[in-house]
Amino acid sequence: MSSLVWNTHPDRSRDEARRQTRESGGRNTADELQTIRGLIEAPPGASRAQLSRQVCELFDWRKPNGELKDMTCRVAMLRMQADGLLTLPAARRTAPRQPEYRPTHATDPQPLLTQPVHELPPLSVRQVVGSANSRLWNEYIARYHYLGHTPMAGSQSRYFVFAGETLVALLSFAASAWKLAAREQFIGWHDDQRQRNLQLVVNNARFLILPWIQCKGLASKILSLMQRQLPKDWLARYGYRPVLLETFVETPRHRGTCYKAANWIKVGQTVGRGKKCPTRKSILPIKDIWLYPLHRSFRSVLCR
Repeated sequence: MSSLVWNTHPDRSRDEARRQTRESGGRNTADELQTIRGLIEAPPGASRAQLSRQVCELFDWRKPNGELKDMTCRVAMLRMQADGLLTLPAARRTAPRQPEYRPTHATDPQPLLTQPVHELPPLSVRQVVGSANSRLWNEYIARYHYLGHTPMAGSQSRYFVFAGETLVALLSFAASAWKLAAREQFIGWHDDQRQRNLQLVVNNARFLILPWIQCKGLASKILSLMQRQLPKDWLARYGYRPVLLETFVETPRHRGTCYKAANWIKVGQTVGRGKKCPTRKSILPIKDIWLYPLHRSFRSVLCR
C-alpha cells in the first residue's frame, strides 16, 4: 500500500498573476503607480528590498498583525515590471538556489504500523518550529510526496503529527487559490468581496501520511484535529482567524475519502489549466475541490 498523499496545488487562472499586487493592499491606480515610479527614481541607489518597504510604509500595506507586507509588495512590483508598468533597479544578488533535500537516515522508512486509529497512542499536532525541524519536514515531503517539495509563499503553517512519539503524518497550510469557479459559486461572493476577504480562506497545501503508516481512519482523524487547531495557530501567528479551508484532490489518483469522512464538502472540479496556459484545453490533472467551513456564518463573513 502506498503512502496517502494529495496534490493540493490548484489550477490557477491568468488573473492570479495579479494576486500579489492585490494582497499587498494596492489597486494599481495611476496615482499609485506614479508614486511608486517616483520612489524608484529618487533617491537613486535604493535596493528592491528597500523600495518594497518604502512602498508598504507609504500606503500602509500591512498584515493583520501589523507587519509590513514587504515580501508580497516586492513580488507585486516584479509583476508590474513584467507587465511593463515600471522599471525596477537591477537585482543586487541572484536568488539563492533551492536546496534539493536529498534523503538522509533521518527520514528512512520505519517499521510497518497497521493498528486502527482507535488503538494508537493519543495523536498530537506539532507546528514546525526552527530550522532543523523545517529542513526535516521538507526532506520528508521531498522524499515521500509524489509532487516533491516546493517552497510556499505568503502566510503558511506546517505540521508534524505524532501518535505518541511516532511520527505518522505531515501537513501544510498556505494561501488559497486566487480564483475557483466552483468555490466562488458555493460561497456566493462577488469579485470585490473575494479580493477583499480571500485571506480568510486557507489552502491545505500538503497532506502526507508516511508510507509505513497504514492505520484505518487515521487520515480523517488528523483532519478533524487540524480543523480545530489551525484557526488558533493562524490567529496567534497572523492576527486573524480563517473561516474556510480548501483543498484539491487529484483524480483518479485519489478519491478524497478521508476528506468526506471528516465532513469536507466536494463542490466541483478544477479545469486543468494553469495561469499561463496558452489554450483553453485542459493540460494539467483535474482535481476535485473540497471545502470545510470553520465558522457557522462563513458566507456572511466572506461576503461582507
